[in-house]
Amino acid sequence: MPPETTAESLGRQIGIQKNDYSSPWKKPNQKLITKTRQGTVRQFEFEVDSPKFEIVQDSQETKSNLSDSLNVVEILADEQEYLDKEQIIKAKGNVVIRFSNGILIADEISVNLVDRVAVAQNNVNLKRGEQILRGDRFEYYFVEDKGVIYNARGEIYQPSLSRDFTIDNGNNPIQPQPLTSKFELNQPLTRVVSENGYSFVLGSSRDINVLEQSLKNPAIESQNGGQVNRLRFQAEKVNFDDTTWKAINIRITNDPFSPPEFEIRADSAYLDQKSPYQDELITTKSRLVFDQKFSLPLFRNRLVFNQRNRNPSLFNIGFDGNDLGGLYIEREFDLYSDENILFSLTPRILIQRAFFPDFFLNSNDDVGDNGGLFEGSSYGLLSRLEARFTDRLSFQANGNLTGLDLDNIDSRLRANVKLNQKIGNLSRPHNLSLQYNYRHRLFNGSLGFRTVQESFRALISSPYIPIGNSRFGVEYQGSVQSIRAESDKPDLLGGRDRGLLTLTRLQAGASISGNIILWTGEALPATAEEGLKYTSTPVVPYVALNIGLSGVATYYSSGDSQPNLTATIGLEGQFGHFSRRYFDYTAFNVSFSQAFFGDESPFLFDRFVDTQLLSVGLTQQLYGPFRIGIQTFYNLDTSEEISTDYFLEYSRRTYNVILRYNPILEIGSINLRISDFNWEGNSTPFESGTGIKSVVDGVKIDN
Repeated sequence: MPPETTAESLGRQIGIQKNDYSSPWKKPNQKLITKTRQGTVRQFEFEVDSPKFEIVQDSQETKSNLSDSLNVVEILADEQEYLDKEQIIKAKGNVVIRFSNGILIADEISVNLVDRVAVAQNNVNLKRGEQILRGDRFEYYFVEDKGVIYNARGEIYQPSLSRDFTIDNGNNPIQPQPLTSKFELNQPLTRVVSENGYSFVLGSSRDINVLEQSLKNPAIESQNGGQVNRLRFQAEKVNFDDTTWKAINIRITNDPFSPPEFEIRADSAYLDQKSPYQDELITTKSRLVFDQKFSLPLFRNRLVFNQRNRNPSLFNIGFDGNDLGGLYIEREFDLYSDENILFSLTPRILIQRAFFPDFFLNSNDDVGDNGGLFEGSSYGLLSRLEARFTDRLSFQANGNLTGLDLDNIDSRLRANVKLNQKIGNLSRPHNLSLQYNYRHRLFNGSLGFRTVQESFRALISSPYIPIGNSRFGVEYQGSVQSIRAESDKPDLLGGRDRGLLTLTRLQAGASISGNIILWTGEALPATAEEGLKYTSTPVVPYVALNIGLSGVATYYSSGDSQPNLTATIGLEGQFGHFSRRYFDYTAFNVSFSQAFFGDESPFLFDRFVDTQLLSVGLTQQLYGPFRIGIQTFYNLDTSEEISTDYFLEYSRRTYNVILRYNPILEIGSINLRISDFNWEGNSTPFESGTGIKSVVDGVKIDN
């Protein structure tokens, strides 16, 4: 049956029993103020725990300063009518309603004073902070602050979602704007800007351009996570209150343009704000839809969104020829999760060890003939524990068993623990961290991957500090560390040629880097068919000169030291706009680094070996969203190829997928990135003929 439209039925439509006023009241003297643009003002005051009300004002006077208390609802319209017998208010013509922390506009509205329920119809727009809802019909129970909207579409801005839909004893008051002001809900899209987005990696990914002696953190794992802050949606029906949303036949996208390139569709969706830091989304029959054609089911019906780095995929497939014997598959399971603590386990099946133990077996992998489906060495396990004590203090612990043959636990286990304290301005803090690492694997240029058996470290590092208004900036760090690692110094090993050595290492360094723009072109407009056709950010053609200088001083308790100074100069640029079908994007980079150093380290893992380093990269669009690329690093002293990455990218405005493989390091990955956009103005419906029913005057009409 179609929704009822009479004012007497409004309370029944959202499940509210008439004359049941035992719980929703938060303050006495609830008020409803109605006003016409000609100046007629009526004020209704409601009693607590009672359906009774009284008209406390009925005049032609114009009130210039109406109350902005949170228990007041104000209605402004061209015309208003009060039906005394039915106890209903009807308002028509450019209706503007102010309530709690939101504003609603519509063509007409009816208010049932007994049930405290309002219904708005035709061109309904609701705005609460950064959240926007649009639809044909909106029902709102203004005492309980809950409602339902039919044929809904709108926008969600996640960072302020909790604040916008929570009333907090006057801390979130109505914005002081006159009732005659309409907010801009029907403007065309402008200022479409791509933010950071959400990314995760399937497989192994390591930044091979980071050496232990550099100023960067030597824990060279890839960074996952991020956020998609602004979403838009379309649904047949949406019910909401101050903390939850319930939607039927919903479509959600990060794309500001229609039809969307990427969206999630579900028969139903329930969003619950567990806390200001955590939201839970439960869906039924949910699936990913790419370009309105390809559909991929989502086997997870529950997703938790918070500020942590997370991997939302059903499972991951990766390649690591050093630690894991080649190809593997894994799946993460959260054993405990709230806004402050996360504990997860990730079982791994090491496919190449289990099914093909002799196929492409890496010489660094000690499995040998022990591989097989029923061998413990064919399975691995990751564990992760994260805790946030305050905005400044956090804790993280990770354990990695590269095989479950526990007889070889000493060569299978890797672990690290870190306590991190942010110092100073939170937008650009210094970081003080205490770290413990067991069998930490690091990459050091021509030396390849090296393992530090055990280390304790205290490290303080700065943010990137810009130098005035220039394009240059400074970073610095200092650390003290107790290290047990492999050495080849007989005088320190008691005559042995090779073995483990324990020393204290003091290290300090600083770097200055930046670029000089030699030439720059113009970006195309940020529209779906021009600048944002294949990329989330319009391409700006440019050529730049990169310059860097870094110095690191290292002192060991053995009396040894290893100072070094490295100068880098390079050229990079990009041409085209990545908008046309063929060869409309070419990017390149080439750099040369010259290092100067004194004595060498007593350890093998952090020894400085690459004094002349050449880096070359090239990326080229082939056709449409497809790009290929290569990035290689070469030691000019030894004529040795250090590392080479090959990648194939499928790039779209709202997402991209990169297939990457490094034959030198024997690692590979699949990277997926979901773009995050911000925009101003009114986005259009997803498409015509969506199958969503329109509601006009209480009658459902097929689109």
